[in-house]
Amino acid sequence: MRHDDRVGEACGVFGIYAPGSQVSTTIYFGLFALQHRGQESAGIATSDGQTVTVFKETGLVAQVFSEVDLASLEGHIGIGHVRYSTTGSNSWENSQPVHHQIGNTSIALGHNGNLTNTSRLATGTAGVTSDSALMLELIAAEVDDARSDGRGLELALHKVLPRFEGAFSLVVMDQGRLVGVRDPHGFRPLSLGRIAGGWVLSSETSAFDLVGATFVRDIEPGEMVIIDAGGVRSFHPFPTVASKLCVFEFVYFARPDSRLFGQTVFSARQEMGRALAGEHPADADVVVPVPESGIPAAQGFSERSHIPYADGLVKNRYVGRTFIEPTQMLRDRGIRLKLNPIPSTFEGNRVVLVDDSIVRGSTTRQLVRMVRDAGATEVHLRISSPPYRWPCFYGMDTSDQTALLAARMTVDEITEYLEVDSLGYLSLPSLVAATGVEQGGFCTACLSGDYPTDVTHAGGKFVLEPT
Repeated sequence: MRHDDRVGEACGVFGIYAPGSQVSTTIYFGLFALQHRGQESAGIATSDGQTVTVFKETGLVAQVFSEVDLASLEGHIGIGHVRYSTTGSNSWENSQPVHHQIGNTSIALGHNGNLTNTSRLATGTAGVTSDSALMLELIAAEVDDARSDGRGLELALHKVLPRFEGAFSLVVMDQGRLVGVRDPHGFRPLSLGRIAGGWVLSSETSAFDLVGATFVRDIEPGEMVIIDAGGVRSFHPFPTVASKLCVFEFVYFARPDSRLFGQTVFSARQEMGRALAGEHPADADVVVPVPESGIPAAQGFSERSHIPYADGLVKNRYVGRTFIEPTQMLRDRGIRLKLNPIPSTFEGNRVVLVDDSIVRGSTTRQLVRMVRDAGATEVHLRISSPPYRWPCFYGMDTSDQTALLAARMTVDEITEYLEVDSLGYLSLPSLVAATGVEQGGFCTACLSGDYPTDVTHAGGKFVLEPT
């Protein structure tokens, strides 16, 4: 079951090159640390220098892999992927890594992001069901399997990558090398780390902590790194454009213990809460977060406002995405599948409820009613990001603007619809300032309508025109 007021998570990718090691278990734990970025499928590909072996399945990381499965994935090179579907349905065929054999060359690819020119690229390509599979098909078509120096994949990437538009952080491998790629705008994160005897790539730095790797640096926007027996080589196959990391990595996607632009996500979210309290103060008795990503913002709001902080909502951490359709009764009470109130926090109190975003609105409305039923006398909703008004085409499942609450209603209308006593959104300048990064460093298209790339052919539905 999806939490209706959450945008779909971006996928997570992980890669490792560690000669002399069996890397499948390391990849497993790397994916475990990235599980929050996608819960629909998980997969691992490894190479022993001669053969690439792939194992993937729908479900959570801990459900997909057994010790027997990991033992069968032999080799010192590998990539892993956790998926949330934004293009292509949630099916085994669309799980990753995707794999292709070209003569004696075997290639596997994991993708975080979303292409915006898929329809143009797909001309003449039949049977491809996702943009990730299309990318691999186009790369494979350029691989010269007859090259004696083994650089067929490397040269194919140099040729094909400039044709891709949109968001893509990639981990790619053949039998002998690991490749990391970040699109020229750097919409999605990718970092390089050092591990005993080798190198690792990950969507988030928190995965390095779990596997015992040391953060080295972020892969730059527009950079391709090739890791093989010669070490790490860096190339820039794209024209230079402005860096545009998705600002929602700070707001919601990334784990609070990950670092972006040298700052922990946790500290940035706390600063968002402090700024929110300054912009939208409330006369209340208690500040309560909507877990998990609302917690640091609520702490910051409490600190700035001097209103006591209290946990009031218990999250069921084991719901994940259920494939069992709930009964009508459970659909009507769907929010309680994930959150349940602590009545003593709410009874007789004026409550500031802090969340990171409102996307579609229906679940937030249920949540507010639940808080009132628990005894809150007033509910003042505070959101640590601006109104989410425009569709995303770079890796979030919001391409239909007609479903976005803030695209159809004013703030006053949303306040009435959600049945709250007051509603305050963090301003965009304050959000960016909380990250400690210049305005130009982020993609804010979903909040501002300012798209860094042409999205004319991305297939979205608009009710408000982008800027």
